[in-house]
Amino acid sequence: MTTVISAPRVEDLGGGLYAYIQPDGSWMINNTGFLVGSNGVVAIDTCSTERRTRAFADTVSDLTGAPVRTLLNTHSHPDHTAGNAWFPGATIVAHERTRAELIATKDLPSMDGVFDPIDQGDVPPAPPFLTYTQGVTLWVDDLRCEVRHVGTPAHTTNDSVLWVPERSVLYAGDLLFAGGTPFLLSGSISGAIAVLTDVIAPLGAETIVPGHGPVCGPETIDATLGYLRFVQDVALRGVEAGLSPLDAARETDLGDYAEWSETERIVGNLHRAYAEVRGAEPGAPIDIPFAFREMVAYNGGHPLTCRA
Repeated sequence: MTTVISAPRVEDLGGGLYAYIQPDGSWMINNTGFLVGSNGVVAIDTCSTERRTRAFADTVSDLTGAPVRTLLNTHSHPDHTAGNAWFPGATIVAHERTRAELIATKDLPSMDGVFDPIDQGDVPPAPPFLTYTQGVTLWVDDLRCEVRHVGTPAHTTNDSVLWVPERSVLYAGDLLFAGGTPFLLSGSISGAIAVLTDVIAPLGAETIVPGHGPVCGPETIDATLGYLRFVQDVALRGVEAGLSPLDAARETDLGDYAEWSETERIVGNLHRAYAEVRGAEPGAPIDIPFAFREMVAYNGGHPLTCRA
């Protein structure tokens, strides 16, 4: 049976702040955002394909009539950066490691057979060319918008958020998934817990735009922390029992987390958690293509569903 996915929608968060939500938020179907001022637009991330990014750009143009002058990448994953080149007039801003990771992607191993094939279209590389190490302040007219690197590997090695304190709005990137399974394979389980506990929760954000899924509130932080601690517990018991990450995943009852989408991510998350149990530093290199192949095995040998 074919799953019907709703069209992207714009959610007005008030005062020139918007979320661009792409259902169903599964693999490679991310959220973006934009902030509208009198002299132009700040865009937050792009999309995984030419078609999706052009739809996002057209939506911004139709709504505001203003050019996108600044584009912030919250991290380096392709669903948030592949469409960078479709904002040719924008200054592309990101953490310096985001730029380095994007430049390095040309040397990554092939992931053929891991995902359902998609038509990515024309997405030439366009890495950030204005970078920071800790953060930078963006001004949308008189509205202060704080871009903050989170300080440690979490979802990736290079995550940033955009925090608008006057409006209590947080654009969280993929530090948070609403209704989808978090994914920490290229980052850190322990780092993500530290970031959510010590960096994100203390902000007291009332409105959160997650990297995937519907706009949410702080309750998603607690739900995510619960899952990450669950993964740590499964990993500790799996290592003690001599199980591989894949075998531990197969023996694990996901409980309430089985209701979240992309349950196969338990395998990738366990690969990362196993490395940390065995003493690896947050974000340390691991065999990511192998972990993806094991997610395919967990998925009955079928490619992971990707509707981008």
